[in-house]
Amino acid sequence: MVELIHLSDANLGRLPDEIRVPKYDRSALTPGIVHIGLGNFHRGHQAWYFHRLFDQGLSHDWAIVGAGVRVNDAVQREKLVAQDYLTTLIELDPAGTSAEVVGSMIDYIAVEDGNGPLIAKMADPAIRIVALTVTEGGYYIDPVGGGFDDEHPDIRHDVANPEAPRTAFGAMVAALKVRRENGIGPFSGQSCDNLQGNGDILRQTVVSLARLTDPSLAEWISANCSFPNSMVDCIVPATGPNELALARSLGIDDQAPVTHENYRQWVIEDDFCAGRPEWESVGAIITDDVHVYEAMKIRILNAGHQVIANAGEILSVETISDCMAHPQIGPMFRKVQIEEIAPHVDPVPGMTPTNYVTLIERRFSNPSIVDTTRRVAFDGSSRHTGFLLPIVRDGLRDGVPVEGLALVEALWARMCEGTREDGSVIEPNDPFWSDLTKAAAAAKERPLAWLEQRQIYGELIDSAEFSEAFERWLSLIWADGVCAAIVRFTDG
Repeated sequence: MVELIHLSDANLGRLPDEIRVPKYDRSALTPGIVHIGLGNFHRGHQAWYFHRLFDQGLSHDWAIVGAGVRVNDAVQREKLVAQDYLTTLIELDPAGTSAEVVGSMIDYIAVEDGNGPLIAKMADPAIRIVALTVTEGGYYIDPVGGGFDDEHPDIRHDVANPEAPRTAFGAMVAALKVRRENGIGPFSGQSCDNLQGNGDILRQTVVSLARLTDPSLAEWISANCSFPNSMVDCIVPATGPNELALARSLGIDDQAPVTHENYRQWVIEDDFCAGRPEWESVGAIITDDVHVYEAMKIRILNAGHQVIANAGEILSVETISDCMAHPQIGPMFRKVQIEEIAPHVDPVPGMTPTNYVTLIERRFSNPSIVDTTRRVAFDGSSRHTGFLLPIVRDGLRDGVPVEGLALVEALWARMCEGTREDGSVIEPNDPFWSDLTKAAAAAKERPLAWLEQRQIYGELIDSAEFSEAFERWLSLIWADGVCAAIVRFTDG
């Protein structure tokens, strides 16, 4: 029986020899970055890059201070505090499993109403970057116009309570106000979410929010802070009982381990107003042209997830690798990617769009990564508007087919009806689930009712090419089933 060792600084030397542990003295690290949103992705991606930098003896004044603004963040904080903010990363690959303990985070700010501790820490002169992973839907963007949603209840709260904000962005504005008043200077805001132009979007959110309460502060932020764009890439499944058991099987009692694939990429625009770590020393790509990388990744990987996840959910296919192995879903993925998505993607150094599609097929097909279709299908109202519908618009503009993309949207509409083909119930899986299920129920008899959700589809219902294809596919799905519709498309 494997001896189970509680993960902590004191026990690092007791862990099995095959588990890589920090080579650096964690007690000598000092903070340089606050990261808001300590989910699995950050700990399996950005935190790893810092960890490997520290292992090289570099950037020891850039340790991470974790933070959160949601109730669930307090639960995560308790888990990480109890293990000295350490995380076990477990790499899952068909060739074998390996593990390392990452120690680049040295603190986690107390989660409190009004975010006072977070504001105080971001106002600390030692903090030079504030980074975020708050999901694609967390930036208060108008889904149709793309501007700042200043009518959202969270934003209205922050406007009324600028010293005790509810959102991460309100806390950033409050901290920057303190820094300006005290002559401390700005920090860089760094989005690490899957949004094209994520730095530009973060700038829009922060500056727009500041302008609602203090226009002069908004101008100061706009002129002095930087918001570099970036592209992040690594498949990091959610942690559940199986992942906890896997850590225990390695001899580690870790209450928040992270599993991940054998692939990472981080492309960063070199635009930091207060300095940055030497990320390029551990494989990050520093460039002035992030957009070409992020367009390839968002359009092929992130949109690709949405191409298959709804079909998988309707057909009770539990994981993404199972979707890729499915006799109908896998071929649909390839056909949509090659014919309707890749034509809108430019090559990047060393990679063509077609080769990237093949790379993503291989990554999605990794059976060791238990990435659930439910997780990938979550928050479709943000992910379809952010990842897929821009491609539809490009196809309509450029004369590239959109039949497969119309099918994908019909599959989403079918999924949001709330039942699988085996009769089981799909539990709510979107912040706007009740609205989506109402539209999906109406669309069962009148398909265009789904596209009438103009807050999602905007003018696309007015396109005969797209709306007629969508109507045809959704009618076929309800009449003959998902597999029959997909076969009609792939054989077409």
